[in-house]
Amino acid sequence: MLRYLPDSFKIRRFTTRQLVAVAIALLVVLALYYNALPHYSDGRRWTPPPVAASRTPPAEWQRRADQVKQAFLHAYHGYETHAMPHDEIRPLSNQFKDNFNGWGVTLFDSLDTMILMDLNDEFRRALPVVEKADFMPSPNVTNKHVGYAPFFETVIRYLAGLLSAYALSHEPILLQQAEKLGSMLSPAFDTPSGFPLFGVNIAQAQGIGSTTGILAEIASCQLEYTYLALLTGNKTYWDKADGVMQGLAQADLTALGGMMPRRWNVETSEPTDQFLSVGAATDSAHEYLLKQYLMTAKSDRTSYQMYLRATNHILTHLLYLSDKRGLLYVTDVSRPGGGPSHRFEHLSCFFPGLLALGADQLDLSLDDLDLSTLGSEGLRSYEILKHYDLRALHKWAAEGLATSCYLLYADQPSGLAPDEPPPSAGNLWIAALERWREGGQRGSPPGLGEKPTVRFTEEELKSVKLRAIKAERRDYYLQRTDYLLRPEACTVESLYLLWRTTGDPIWRERGWAIFEAIERETKTPSAYASIKDVLKSPAPQLDDMPSFFLAETLKYLYLTFLDEDPLPLDRWVFNTEAHPFPVFTWSSWEKEKFGIGKLPS
Repeated sequence: MLRYLPDSFKIRRFTTRQLVAVAIALLVVLALYYNALPHYSDGRRWTPPPVAASRTPPAEWQRRADQVKQAFLHAYHGYETHAMPHDEIRPLSNQFKDNFNGWGVTLFDSLDTMILMDLNDEFRRALPVVEKADFMPSPNVTNKHVGYAPFFETVIRYLAGLLSAYALSHEPILLQQAEKLGSMLSPAFDTPSGFPLFGVNIAQAQGIGSTTGILAEIASCQLEYTYLALLTGNKTYWDKADGVMQGLAQADLTALGGMMPRRWNVETSEPTDQFLSVGAATDSAHEYLLKQYLMTAKSDRTSYQMYLRATNHILTHLLYLSDKRGLLYVTDVSRPGGGPSHRFEHLSCFFPGLLALGADQLDLSLDDLDLSTLGSEGLRSYEILKHYDLRALHKWAAEGLATSCYLLYADQPSGLAPDEPPPSAGNLWIAALERWREGGQRGSPPGLGEKPTVRFTEEELKSVKLRAIKAERRDYYLQRTDYLLRPEACTVESLYLLWRTTGDPIWRERGWAIFEAIERETKTPSAYASIKDVLKSPAPQLDDMPSFFLAETLKYLYLTFLDEDPLPLDRWVFNTEAHPFPVFTWSSWEKEKFGIGKLPS
């Protein structure tokens, strides 16, 4: 039979040299494949279980995405009818409130969601309102911010809403208004350090606020001002954003393992406490370290170094496993001498998504660290972590934390999670992980895998010993029971990022379960309402619908249910209010003008 085959297919003898060359080539291919898998310095590796195929057909996911779109329309039309051009609707009384400058925060926060959902009529109706905005103090403001604009909230909602909507639509008025607002907010940076003050008296072009600022409000403007600089060519905006990063980077954090604490002096750019957390008052600052690096096409190495230092410390000092259910959670610690509080804040539920994003987009490596910036505590973390593949470690932490965040929903009768942090107890995750590694990595890493829900009967909920019952069976109890439609608290940001980075449909299904609970418990005839008590179903409602419900919660759910992502993670970066900015493509002129170093090839 061989005589009928072409000569190139006939069996022939190989020389010893040729056989050796083939063997070497095969070994190289196998080595490359092996190195791409999670492994340790001792040669052992853990292989994750295969991802199960989704039992939900594509047509059903499209139907679910359409349902989220209908939810957005219901909420936004209620706002248009009863509250525009004020800030937010009161969804029970159909009144309005002006709690964020009185400029129409719900509209500005919703612009890019409309574009992504192809809601062209709503977007066109919004543009004249945007054009008329003068960003001057409103007499209708009902909270303590009368006469000035809070810098942080105005940047992440209004300025970012304008910039991201411009990135998606290229409507000129959006960029014009963004530049106007960015300039009007710039007096906040008029401090000796360049750190922004709490607010701006826009009428007097003057920053106002205490000399002590909190980390999240100081260090959550880099994405917005950097992108504004690129769009306008105005280097002043770049200098303001970069000045914040350089001030943080130059602070001596060696006693804290390289992690940024909660409070800072805005005049000296020095920390004023040693409270370490990824929850309230710190959360988005850690988020912007990674996202600034990604948005600048991985050219801002300062942000990357700080992200590595912070996450190393969190992985080794702030991640814990609960005693009975083995829930992975992140907590805070007050230094010096203080131990962990064991609080697991729902605001911290953005963090698993951040870890997943970094592991997906970066070749995370301890080799990228400047060891001289770590201090003794940071070096101890380095010595532990060098036994692991850092990308795999971030993925494990992301999966375990996201599961815990979801269970805070699934455990409640309403299917919604409470807003206040539930105290817990437990032991360091890294210690359990070390025992698992040294024992041969049998089974899944600690904290991963399916966790059963724990729900209480009506009799148990009425029990005077409810707090003790919860602590014993759930590993946590609830201090407050309200649900404020938050995207962090409802975990949808992390579920979206886990779905897009792992392809595991379990994250989509969990997102759908949360959306069903939102529809069931929070919908009103005109909009959606925050919830007073998640332990009841039907849940008692509050007369409040925050703008971030439209900007974040519904947007992330919609993107989770789409098969094709219109905002691929390697080309877009979300700010802390879920407003997407494109990853930069620097021209040589822009790199020279903004002082950017050589980009990766």
